[in-house]
Amino acid sequence: MERWARAKYQPVLPLGEDGRRITGSREHIMLSKDAAKEGMVLLKNQGNVLPLAKGSRVALFGKATIDYVKGGGGSGDVTVAYARNLYEGLKQKAGHVEIFEELALFYKENVKGQYAKGRGPGMTVEPALPEELLKKARAFTDTAIISICRYSGEGWDRKSIYDKKNKTDDMVIAGLEQRQDAEEEVFEEGDFYLTHAEKAMVESVKNSFPRVIVVMNVGGMVDTDWFAGEDKIQAVLMAWQGGIEGGLAAAELLIGEGSPSGKLSDTFAKRLEDYPSTYNFHESDDYVEYTDDIYVGYRYFETIPGAADKVNYPFGFGLSYTKFSLSVPVVEKGEHDLRVMVDVCNVGAVAGKEVVQVYYSAPQGRLGKPARELAAFCKTRLLQPGETQTVTLRIDINDMASYDDLGKVVKSAYVLERGEYRFYVGTSVRDTVESSYVMVLNEDVVTEQLSPKMVPTQLSKRMLADGSFEELPQGEPVDTDASVFAAKLSEKETAGVTPVVRRRESYRLWGDIDNRPKLIDVAEGRMTLEEFVAQLPDEQLAELLGGQPNTGVANTFGYGNLPDYGVPNIMTADGPAGVRIAPQCGVCTTAWPCSFMLACSWNPELAERVGEAGSAEAKENNIGAWLTPAINIHRSPLCGRNFEYYSEDPYLTAKMAGAMVTGIQSNHVAATVKHFALNNKETNRTESDSRASERAIREIYLKAFERIVKEAKPWSIMSSYNIINGHRASENREMLEDILRGEWGFEGMVTTDWWAHSEHYKETKAGNDVKMACGFPGRLLEAMEKGALTRGEMEICARRILGLILRID
Repeated sequence: MERWARAKYQPVLPLGEDGRRITGSREHIMLSKDAAKEGMVLLKNQGNVLPLAKGSRVALFGKATIDYVKGGGGSGDVTVAYARNLYEGLKQKAGHVEIFEELALFYKENVKGQYAKGRGPGMTVEPALPEELLKKARAFTDTAIISICRYSGEGWDRKSIYDKKNKTDDMVIAGLEQRQDAEEEVFEEGDFYLTHAEKAMVESVKNSFPRVIVVMNVGGMVDTDWFAGEDKIQAVLMAWQGGIEGGLAAAELLIGEGSPSGKLSDTFAKRLEDYPSTYNFHESDDYVEYTDDIYVGYRYFETIPGAADKVNYPFGFGLSYTKFSLSVPVVEKGEHDLRVMVDVCNVGAVAGKEVVQVYYSAPQGRLGKPARELAAFCKTRLLQPGETQTVTLRIDINDMASYDDLGKVVKSAYVLERGEYRFYVGTSVRDTVESSYVMVLNEDVVTEQLSPKMVPTQLSKRMLADGSFEELPQGEPVDTDASVFAAKLSEKETAGVTPVVRRRESYRLWGDIDNRPKLIDVAEGRMTLEEFVAQLPDEQLAELLGGQPNTGVANTFGYGNLPDYGVPNIMTADGPAGVRIAPQCGVCTTAWPCSFMLACSWNPELAERVGEAGSAEAKENNIGAWLTPAINIHRSPLCGRNFEYYSEDPYLTAKMAGAMVTGIQSNHVAATVKHFALNNKETNRTESDSRASERAIREIYLKAFERIVKEAKPWSIMSSYNIINGHRASENREMLEDILRGEWGFEGMVTTDWWAHSEHYKETKAGNDVKMACGFPGRLLEAMEKGALTRGEMEICARRILGLILRID
């Protein structure tokens, strides 16, 4: 094919080896199902209630039996041919289990009626359970399966989004308004907790049935206190939001077609109030103060005095239908790294996989440290009963360094403080054994000397390892709205505005000679990219720095589009959970498990396969850039987009999302790592200031981006909407140029998030290369006339945009 033929001509060319389309293919759907199975986490299995024996009879309780949530809303939603719920999944296994159909019919009719009235998946009301139906179900079987579901989406946060003070910003995602407004009616105490109706249903079921199993169809942290210590509930499967075949995946695990091997990628505390981020998450629409600092997730619960008692299920926890034994770990020190070797043996009766996790404990020193931090992990292959696998894990010694932002040891440096470094090997952050090897440093070691960046301007304090707080010095505040223009563009001029379809002058198909250089000349080595960009007129240069009109099935616009210079219009597509194509296009893609669920698989090889398959669907539909993965840290359970983010831990996030990047780009489709950075709240996301210390920013919130840039080398990164310590993310030169490119060596392109409130010329100066979905070329040219922007600055961004296009096939 001609270079960029898919972008130029939008051909319908299948990528399957036999000439069939692979988009939404059976092969991809089965991969989605298998990925869902590997990410599901078995939290509880008293008396080995699971797996269900062949011939079991079950009664399915809860409207979530039918009301299945395949994934979250907004950019994470996917148009699919179908989505299979738990009831339908178990019906596929009719030879193994028998379902009490009258009860299932009750829920089917109820959910159908609620859908007809405008409610969507996950936002329906739990119906009152008829007493007579409960009695009939108990007469049919002694085994009940309770299903609970939750839904959240882009542009709004969980819990208090219905309050006037916590309404979403003006960029509400189309179609979600009704679901947001239903929150108050459905979830009296916020959707972290069970509703009153759900509590009543659960109480009736557990008091009537001797065997109770719970299946949780959720996309993030929820209340687990109602089943963690309840002996009347014997088994709990966290089935998460499993994509197109999540119901079948859960059904197969329930009957023993595979053994659960997922591990929690977050800590599950007893109450929402036990998370240190909860108290001020909704304190203001205008800012969030990250006073918990580096003590996020297990770093808080395993470190702060008294916090450990607040945990129901620790980070990394997950049960199996089989048992594993780990040998005493052997640690060997090299010049720059440590190697940890351990034998894993399946000592149970069925095949299964185990995840070996290695944590380190650094000396508290003068900086203070978390009690434990994840250093490495490895998932075994499928081990048969009696089979052993030797697992070798590598730890870069410098990765254990802490950032000193105040100069307690060496200012603005990563430091390995003197003292003892201890190592723990096991299957969760708590289920570990300490290695006999101790790394001792007799003096402080500076591993990297940097300079202050992104320092806080309005964060007065931060948490320390003993639970107390220290005061922070403040940097100089910045006027985010300062501009060479007298007035800022209005919402009417910016929000939801689509790119201009530019008129092209008439030309002859033959006879005329066009001597203008073309981008193919660069691709084929006849001229340099610098030479090509230098000959572009100012107007075309400015137009290149903004989003371009949709073509084909795309709905998130494109990059490039200078036809007179042979620059194709490269289409983008949303979709952390699959390639998102609007329903009216008639194209159904594969819905993959949500990113949080993929993280719970702890299997980077699996994530890479999902990334490769998903990008193949993008390419087949003439999409050149897939706007995924999203890797913001799970700071709070209340963030509305936790389903499309990975974990509370930056190392696990980086390894799983980095594998996705590798898989995506193997098909010459650009991955887009987002949202850079500290986009941990959706409420008023375009104007909210994320206030954090430089240490927390570097060690927690930027660390996954850093590792992915250095290891997976993504072609594109998306800056976030929000403000960070007084600077808009997309206008933050310290973050985009000094850190991303200067410190980390990023060589790709940076795009804004769509319709950000930032000023285009200031983004260009900061190293944010393209403004999406629509740029403002006239405003760029005016800024250049006023002396606020140079052509050289625009050329730098143009070269990065074209560099991305040159990588896309």
